[in-house]
Amino acid sequence: MKILLITPPFTQLNTPYPATAYLKAVLEKEGHRVRQIDLGNLTARELFSSRGLTRLYEDLESRYSPGEYAGLDRFFSLKEVYLSTIDSAAAFLKGEDDSASYLINRPGWLPEGDRLENTPPGRTSDEARHRATLYLEEISQIISAYCDSAYGFSRYAERIALSPPSFETIEAELNRPRSLIRTMSLEIFSKILDEYDPEVCGFSVPFPGNLLGALDAASFIKEQKSEIQTVMGGGYVNTELRELKAPGLFRYINYVTLDDGETPFIQICRFLSGEISRNELSRTYFLSEKGHVEYCEGTDKDFRQRDLPAPDYRGLMEEPYFSLLPLANPMHRLWSDGKWVKMTLAHGCYWHRCAFCDTSLDYIKRYDPDQAKILVDKIEQLIASTGLRSFHFVDEAAPPTLLKSMAMELIRREIYISWWTNIRFEKSFTFDLCRLLAKSGCIAVSGGLEVASDRMLDRMDKGVTVPQVASVADAFHSAGIMVHAYLMYGFPGQTMQEIIDALENVRQLFSEGLIDSAFWHQFALTAHSPAGLNPDHFGIKITGPEKAGFARNDLYYHENREYEPDDFGEGLAMAVQAYMSKSGLELPVGRWFPFKTPKSRTKKGYIRQLAVEAKSKREINDNTRFLWIGGKPFWNENRMEIHDTDGAERISVGKKEWIFLSELLKICHIKDHGGASVEEIEELCSQSHISFDEFINSDSARLLSGYGLLML
Repeated sequence: MKILLITPPFTQLNTPYPATAYLKAVLEKEGHRVRQIDLGNLTARELFSSRGLTRLYEDLESRYSPGEYAGLDRFFSLKEVYLSTIDSAAAFLKGEDDSASYLINRPGWLPEGDRLENTPPGRTSDEARHRATLYLEEISQIISAYCDSAYGFSRYAERIALSPPSFETIEAELNRPRSLIRTMSLEIFSKILDEYDPEVCGFSVPFPGNLLGALDAASFIKEQKSEIQTVMGGGYVNTELRELKAPGLFRYINYVTLDDGETPFIQICRFLSGEISRNELSRTYFLSEKGHVEYCEGTDKDFRQRDLPAPDYRGLMEEPYFSLLPLANPMHRLWSDGKWVKMTLAHGCYWHRCAFCDTSLDYIKRYDPDQAKILVDKIEQLIASTGLRSFHFVDEAAPPTLLKSMAMELIRREIYISWWTNIRFEKSFTFDLCRLLAKSGCIAVSGGLEVASDRMLDRMDKGVTVPQVASVADAFHSAGIMVHAYLMYGFPGQTMQEIIDALENVRQLFSEGLIDSAFWHQFALTAHSPAGLNPDHFGIKITGPEKAGFARNDLYYHENREYEPDDFGEGLAMAVQAYMSKSGLELPVGRWFPFKTPKSRTKKGYIRQLAVEAKSKREINDNTRFLWIGGKPFWNENRMEIHDTDGAERISVGKKEWIFLSELLKICHIKDHGGASVEEIEELCSQSHISFDEFINSDSARLLSGYGLLML
């Protein structure tokens, strides 16, 4: 069949969202003809152009009265400047004109709104990227304030899609006169639809902010080409629409699928081709002949992770995307700057116990890791097909053992990439494992510190402690790998004192350089989490919303507590924003709030002491393997000399010891032998008449450790 896969407006503007690439690879393997588009990217490129801004001015002129809105007065006063600068600024952000950075950095070249007027002119390309990003944000602010309140820089109409119990709310918004943004998007979509003429259109809806864009396009299909079958799935559907009973949705969408989309989509195509009956569909909602919403679970098994092909980004990665820099923080920019090839190492989460997480849903609870050799095969294929060596592994929590195996395979094959991923702050991320990951190209990790206090971490069954997070963050930091921490406040049972203590822990982590960026999320109770399924256990009472046949995920609840979590949100955000810019670290944490707070109970230097203690721990057991990832040492005149990229060192080593060390590094070499066991090292020590303990505590062992002898 001829299939068009669509990511609706808007997701990240810097890189493609991966869902359609996963589907395309599988569907083409099944023999279908598949095209994929990122409608958000196409719309943003049209909007942020002189052509798009001209239409924006025309749209605003009909309701603009000079003197009514100061922001619009300035926007219209500088109309010619905006129209003459937008194409160059956009081309620079899309990587099409690097020379525009000189103009963007020039004082007065860009029109300055409230964001840019407080940003000094720059000199570097990064400073130009930051200025150009703020310039687009200021235009976006004009759009959302005066043209289309539903518009957001990387989302659209997110608010109305956040668990509305009734579909009528969504449909009312859908039937309103279309805004300029929606009109632009549909004009682009219409051209692609006419050109490609698909039999099936599949909409991947990862977030609430993509729902209206998907329904807009689906509505257009039903108005203009009703013979085209429409399918909808994705992260939003999987979490929100699991109790779907709203027939109104099926005026626009023929089939709604749950969980991994590959098997359901294949079965839908088989049904449409007449190969199977409708009751053989898999995890799919549809409308019966009587107008009732029906659901077919099916018996077909999902693909194992190792059996899935590499994602297919053809049709996406060739397109220009906006590399944005809203903050200069080097870790934070990974979410907005540059293209990243997204892929998954393991389906689900190996822990799947956190009380706030959707642990009852397939995307979390069904843990299925890929195999390292197969993963690296896929990475090689993606390098060849995209021309990129920048990877973002989008796991819920990448397994340490799989990361280790993948890193060793990358190094062995001499495949050079940059990569980052999500992790849990597990003890198994030792200093040496982090060095191995860094050697394989790891540049950053993000992980959940959440409530940042041990009592609350235990209450939510996070499986980590603050000392453990500090130790692991220090290991990554020592290996040159950046760390982002996901933070949470307002979890049931959390006291005001614990919020303040948590912020102090975070302040010290920033102060010691153990984390590079962070973000606070207010706890949200969801229907599929342990807290949502067992509210009594967490001392809360669910108060709504009532079920009305459409979305159900975010729950209302009541808890007897001494404070309102909302009161802390702004102060926590301001503190972390300052810490990411290396400012405000000397302030008492209570200063971030306009009301009196308890004094932190966290001792000064607490995190520093934890990091010092972690550095002194280096355990060897029967399962330890020794691995050499360094360069080749030399021996001359009873001195061993070893080099790395930072320099070289020499120590006195006799011939007997040199022969032993040469053989040791040979059997430990990652490319030749994949490391050596403790037993093998002890055997070599015995043959060389050296005790194992004598070697481990020797100057040569300490030197080799610093230059690439790892114990894993």
